[in-house]
Amino acid sequence: MVRYTVQAEDAPQLDAAIERLFAAVHRQQPAGVRYWYGRLPDGATYVALLELDDGVDNPLPSLPEGRQFQEELRRFAAAPRPEAVTVIGSYRPV
Repeated sequence: MVRYTVQAEDAPQLDAAIERLFAAVHRQQPAGVRYWYGRLPDGATYVALLELDDGVDNPLPSLPEGRQFQEELRRFAAAPRPEAVTVIGSYRPV
């Protein structure tokens, strides 16, 4: 999980960058990956969840849009850090 806050005026640009990233993920359709991004009600705090099956490497850094997103994110958020999450329950339709 990654959580970070940006300035409210930067949220529209970050939303657009997230949409470009997800368009690339949908085109590639990497196997063994579940990815989710959301914005909290304050309009400036973002949360991202990335779940990878055992043995699956994170495909996002290999996508040009993934690298571009990371560059854009650095402009808006001060060093967002991943946090480990223990999954207690999950559902993924087949």
